[in-house]
Amino acid sequence: MNSTHAGKQEQIDLIKGNFARATAAVLVDFRGLNVARTTQLRNLFRKAGVDYRVVKNTLVRKAIAGTPLDSDKFTKNLVGQTGIAWSYEDPSTAAKVLRDFRKDEIVAKGLAIKCGVIESQVLEGSRVETELATMPGKNEIRAMLLAQLLAPAQSLVRQLNAAPQNLSYVLDARKRQLESK
Repeated sequence: MNSTHAGKQEQIDLIKGNFARATAAVLVDFRGLNVARTTQLRNLFRKAGVDYRVVKNTLVRKAIAGTPLDSDKFTKNLVGQTGIAWSYEDPSTAAKVLRDFRKDEIVAKGLAIKCGVIESQVLEGSRVETELATMPGKNEIRAMLLAQLLAPAQSLVRQLNAAPQNLSYVLDARKRQLESK
């Protein structure tokens, strides 16, 4: 076995492992971006905790062979230049980074979203920005859950404080009434 074959097998294993660990992945075509913009995108991904790699389509095909992703719906996107952004914690992280990065018109023309994958379900490129990128993140979900858990306690405290507060309003109104006589 030569070193080239061993290197390719190592890349295939890496890609397979990334898909297995990831909660979501987004495939992009970056051919219209210059080096500075590509570096900027890589830095944004790194800050967000997203693993981004430019991959060979044939290696991806070999890595997904025998998995639920081995379908025409996914493999039809493996043409041209392909970069894959894997999110491991929050499924919407990579999609949100791409959505925000593509707000610039020049970037939007040069960076195309091919498709997205969430739990072995393949999303079309347009759905990645409209659905996956708009999903609440892990911290947003935690905040919503905390608000739901605190709501009954806050309501109880308001109701318990209402009676003494109303009594103080009545007493204050009676005091003003007596002072005005």
